[in-house]
Amino acid sequence: MLIQVDLGHETTKSGAVESEVPKIVETLKRSQLLRLRGLMTLPPYFDDPEDARPFFRRLRELRDKLGEQGAFGDETGELSIGMTHDFQIAIEEGATIVRVGTAIFGAREQCLG
Repeated sequence: MLIQVDLGHETTKSGAVESEVPKIVETLKRSQLLRLRGLMTLPPYFDDPEDARPFFRRLRELRDKLGEQGAFGDETGELSIGMTHDFQIAIEEGATIVRVGTAIFGAREQCLG
């Protein structure tokens, strides 16, 4: 599993507050059914993808710190950051998973519910 970390603090997105992540990691270490594989975040949308870089970097730094503490066992920990719009910046910042659905499937239709 991945922990989604809320670095952008947008009301339309959710996730663990950064300061809560170490406690979640400790809880998961005691689980026999769940294994922590890495971290993910959804930064705010920016017209300039470069503006997402600080969010990606911050999550990478958190992942690296947790990895040094053995949070991911013998693994380095996945880093799920970046979408179609900003995946190149995400890769430069260490992404191991990117979500590029729009590039493959096109834009989503708006649901007017």
